[in-house]
Amino acid sequence: MKFVNFRLSTAFSLYFRIANQIDADVQVIYENEHICCILDIAPFNEGHVLILPKRHYHDLEEMDDITLKAIMDAAVLISKKIKLVFQPDGITICQNGGIFNDLTHFHMHVIPRYKNDGFRWSDPVINHKAETRLSETREKLV
Repeated sequence: MKFVNFRLSTAFSLYFRIANQIDADVQVIYENEHICCILDIAPFNEGHVLILPKRHYHDLEEMDDITLKAIMDAAVLISKKIKLVFQPDGITICQNGGIFNDLTHFHMHVIPRYKNDGFRWSDPVINHKAETRLSETREKLV
């Protein structure tokens, strides 16, 4: 197996072991030279997959275009397979960045979803009223 971007400083980190299948009991469903797709060890629903780049990236904006494309191509491929095998009512694709990235390595979730499965976005704890400032927010972002 070819290891991408192997560095001693990251050789034994969790992401490296998972993405490169070293000393980790992972269930790989797809991989190529850029990414590894595995079953989540704590799935929300059966078929919950994690897409991990083989090189270390913490956040989305750090990645090169080839890796980004490999991740999105895998998300489409996995979504199609999940729909064929599990016939979910839908699929949620999400990624948590910054301090919310529990692996400290970029990973994208592809989760088969079913009506009333309990998965939901919660309302914000802080009443920030961002919905009242949409025009101002757009101006900040364009």
